[in-house]
Amino acid sequence: MATKEESTMTIWEHLDELRRRLLVALAALALTTVVSLIFADRFVQLLTVPIGGLQNLQSIEVTENVGVFMRTALLSGLVLAMPVIVYELLSFIAPGLTPSERKWIYIGVPLATLLFLTGVLFSYFVMLPAAIPFLIDFMGVKTVPRLSNYISFVTNLLFWVGVSFETPLLVFILAKMKLVTAGALLKQWRIAVVVIAVLAAVVTPTTDPVNMSLLMIPLFVLYLLSVLLAFLAR
Repeated sequence: MATKEESTMTIWEHLDELRRRLLVALAALALTTVVSLIFADRFVQLLTVPIGGLQNLQSIEVTENVGVFMRTALLSGLVLAMPVIVYELLSFIAPGLTPSERKWIYIGVPLATLLFLTGVLFSYFVMLPAAIPFLIDFMGVKTVPRLSNYISFVTNLLFWVGVSFETPLLVFILAKMKLVTAGALLKQWRIAVVVIAVLAAVVTPTTDPVNMSLLMIPLFVLYLLSVLLAFLAR
């Protein structure tokens, strides 16, 4: 049960607590981004592997290379800071949980990190190798993408697929808060398929059935995992 002090916190005290948690998360993001600046050039080279390397890209603006460098550093910093960010957010809702429920915070942090990294690796090793050749060779027109456009495209895909892989953890938290149940999720599986299809159409770089299926199948598996976690949460 929540302590007497926690149960009598005013709305302003809750907002102040949220502010402190967000500041810690932002500080962690700033630190990991600064550290990532050291390795950003290597990360850029890694991101360009699916298209065959930097030699297959071009820059046409003076500040384009610098912008790409900073964007890559920020993304890698976000990935590195994810455990701290998730921990601070879960710690904010901890006072509303019982002591037995709070132990799931320590499970939720590594799980959220693992799910996010799994989504990033899945999009890098499975989706990009299938999507890039299709986009580059579409209609037989020779395409030499801009560096900034390509990196923006790749980092957006990596990030949003990683976020979508957090669905099981989100459902688990909602089940802990008694907002959803495993039975209700199972009954709405048809709606879930439609939502997953829309999400896949938005996130995937192409709308052909093959690339959409590459994302829809693991997302549906994650939905089934969410049902299991909702059952365990209750």
